[in-house]
Amino acid sequence: MSTLPAMPQHVGFLPSITSQTSNPSPAQQQLPNSRSWIHKKDKDIGPSHGLGEKPKQPELSKLEIAVYKNSHKHNICVNMLREGYHKSFSELFALIQKWNTSREAAGPGSAIWQEEPLEKQPDKLDQLQHFLTRAEAAQRAGRYEEMYTNQLSLANYFNNSDDKWLSHHFFESCLHTSKLVKDGGQKEAEAHSNMGKVYMEQGQLEKAAEHYEVFHHLTLGLAWKDKAGRTHNSWGCESLWRIYTLLADKMLENKKHEQAIKTLIKAFEMAKEVGDKKIEGEAAYCVGLAYHRCGDPETATTYLNMFMEISTALGDSNGLGKAFEAMAKALESQGKITESVKYLEKFIQVAKSSDQSRSLQDACMCLGVIYNNRGQYDKGCKYFEMASTIAMNLGDLQLLEKAQVYIGIGKAHQMTTFSSHIEATGHVNMERVLAWKNSRNDMFNDPSAVCSKLYPSS
Repeated sequence: MSTLPAMPQHVGFLPSITSQTSNPSPAQQQLPNSRSWIHKKDKDIGPSHGLGEKPKQPELSKLEIAVYKNSHKHNICVNMLREGYHKSFSELFALIQKWNTSREAAGPGSAIWQEEPLEKQPDKLDQLQHFLTRAEAAQRAGRYEEMYTNQLSLANYFNNSDDKWLSHHFFESCLHTSKLVKDGGQKEAEAHSNMGKVYMEQGQLEKAAEHYEVFHHLTLGLAWKDKAGRTHNSWGCESLWRIYTLLADKMLENKKHEQAIKTLIKAFEMAKEVGDKKIEGEAAYCVGLAYHRCGDPETATTYLNMFMEISTALGDSNGLGKAFEAMAKALESQGKITESVKYLEKFIQVAKSSDQSRSLQDACMCLGVIYNNRGQYDKGCKYFEMASTIAMNLGDLQLLEKAQVYIGIGKAHQMTTFSSHIEATGHVNMERVLAWKNSRNDMFNDPSAVCSKLYPSS
């Protein structure tokens, strides 16, 4: 009996869906188990929050999101407005706009165009927010001295940076606030002094003088002192002396001689109030030079004598040398040559011991010319040679060439016969001088040598 063949067992290509246990295929073995990966991630992050449960993320408020989303400038402005500091916000916004306007006006390629905009400098914005809001709060409470202090802090903060314009802005704010402070005018005086410095830096001397004049008036007779122990009034006098002197220099350049002298006399009066003899002497010297320049050497000598006496009392060799030189020139203008020579010789003695090489060279040339004109040719040549040596040491070719020309003139004048020929003039004398220039031999004392030159044998 034949047996039926065994039916082949059907093997499914895919595993049975109902199978409780099945071996994963090689492809399945390579895929990560998502649930185990989640547990592993949870374990790495922190304690497990339950099977398949992700860690809970903190919820961020709209304000916190805005902090990250918006710029630092935007956040500062929003904070100011939220806290009610509308005046501080307006001032900050106006300063940023002013910077941007200046940058646009300067245009590409300018120095300001290369700088980082104010609104992109967080440290400076933080300083502005901090002190502006504190100043506004103090103003609301009527604490004007505190308001002034916060504005001054901003002025000093920006005074040491490239943002001088910001420093100047807050010094001006201090001036307005100082008038509300009830302290006898001390803060107002300080504010005027700071504004004087601001205008000095900007080169506006007239406006600087106005502020220092108010400062001087407010401190007159008072013992207010700075940190170094110097009285404010003394500082005001010195500042006015400097400003008046600078103003007078500009007036002299513009040929406003009378106005310049009046301004220098004001400077001299301020210098006397300083209480510093050296400053007083310098002021007298400037007045003396101005009078001499304006054609009044007699009055000039009065002030130069003051400078000379102060320099002598202080043992100031540089000052004494300047006084001798200026006095010599003033006396020479009056025709007092003998006295002028004495002062020039004194100046040369003093200048040798101090660093006044150019002035010494000038004095030697002056003395050489004076002695040469007076017929004292030996002394004239001596000083011309000194001037030449000084010019050589200075490396000044122009001064050296000038001194050498004068040496030649002096040497020629030393030859008495040559000089007599120059003074006598006439055809024969001129022929002899020209003959000497060609040979450079001392033929003036040998008539035959002259004749041979003038009338050579045929």
